[in-house]
Amino acid sequence: MANILMVVSAADSLTMKDGSEHPTGYWAEELVESHRVLREAGHTVRIATPGGVKPTVDQVSLAPESAGSPEKAAAFTQYISYIDAELSSPLVLADADVSEYDAVVMPGGHGPMADLAFDKDMGRILIEADAAGKIIAPFCHGPAGLLAAETEDGKFIFAGRKLTVFTDEEELNGGTGENTPWFVEEVLRTKGAEIETGPAWTSYVVRDRNLISGQNPQSSEDVAKAVISALAE
Repeated sequence: MANILMVVSAADSLTMKDGSEHPTGYWAEELVESHRVLREAGHTVRIATPGGVKPTVDQVSLAPESAGSPEKAAAFTQYISYIDAELSSPLVLADADVSEYDAVVMPGGHGPMADLAFDKDMGRILIEADAAGKIIAPFCHGPAGLLAAETEDGKFIFAGRKLTVFTDEEELNGGTGENTPWFVEEVLRTKGAEIETGPAWTSYVVRDRNLISGQNPQSSEDVAKAVISALAE
């Protein structure tokens, strides 16, 4: 069975275009579904955050209308409580040794836009993992973390790679809207990533060799299943 590093944002707010602070964190469905599917498949999942800070769940993601139903919201809350010990003592991201893991999984929520996108340790981990051909699997806003993967001479290592991400359309019509400080899809395109998108709010997964990405929260389970399949190859 594989060892999987799950990198989760430690941010609890995002500075918006107008300078206001928007409460955020990780999106419940994304962490819960990916963690659950990977663990049920027998893999070991180690959660890491910048500074080893306990990650904050975006409270909006626990609302029934966001989760999809009161039952799903309750299930997400229950699972987060079930793994509270793991969430309360995450690995310090700077201490993560890529050689110890077979895959790096990156769930979203708006949190990664506030920290992982600019985190040097995130960049180091991604560069080392990609060089070793290890699975890298960000989804929804998780691909914001890919932006940290620049070499010393400024080269973005995922330029020319196919991936998907929470789309500008989804951000404008169901995310943080016009007040969004920057759009992850737009910036990744500008950096040279080849973005592929499916219908809004529908599971959509793209694989380009060792890079597996998902478009939105609805893609969480399918990304985890794709990771499992890739690990079995």
